[in-house]
Amino acid sequence: MKVAYKVWLDNNGKAFGDGPYKILKKVQKTNSLHKAANQMGMSYSKAWRLICNLEERLGFVLLERRAGGQSGGGSQVTPMAKDLMKHYEQFQKDVKIALEKIYKKHFGSPLTLPLSPKETVSQFAVRPSTRSGRTAK
Repeated sequence: MKVAYKVWLDNNGKAFGDGPYKILKKVQKTNSLHKAANQMGMSYSKAWRLICNLEERLGFVLLERRAGGQSGGGSQVTPMAKDLMKHYEQFQKDVKIALEKIYKKHFGSPLTLPLSPKETVSQFAVRPSTRSGRTAK
């Protein structure tokens, strides 16, 4: 068993997390929000709305956009977005290290459940509560 978690930055709603980080990384590689969205199996309009919402929550621009035309359009990750991504990468690494340390403190490594071959997990299940809030018997 292992610890599982999900971490994001919040500013009156989700402001930045793994999904936006991955999109921006793909935009860095492709120079295109459209291509990045396609590679992630996401519609361009959803990716566009996501970026716009994040920019509003964060208070700064994540992508410099160029409209299409003869020279073609594209998107570039802004310097502020690059800085956010760099800090988010390190933050994620630090969170992982800290959580693994806390996990080992409480459960050891790897986690070994105190179950004999004859015991089952269901024997340790919590009883469901009823609508009145009392425990079912």
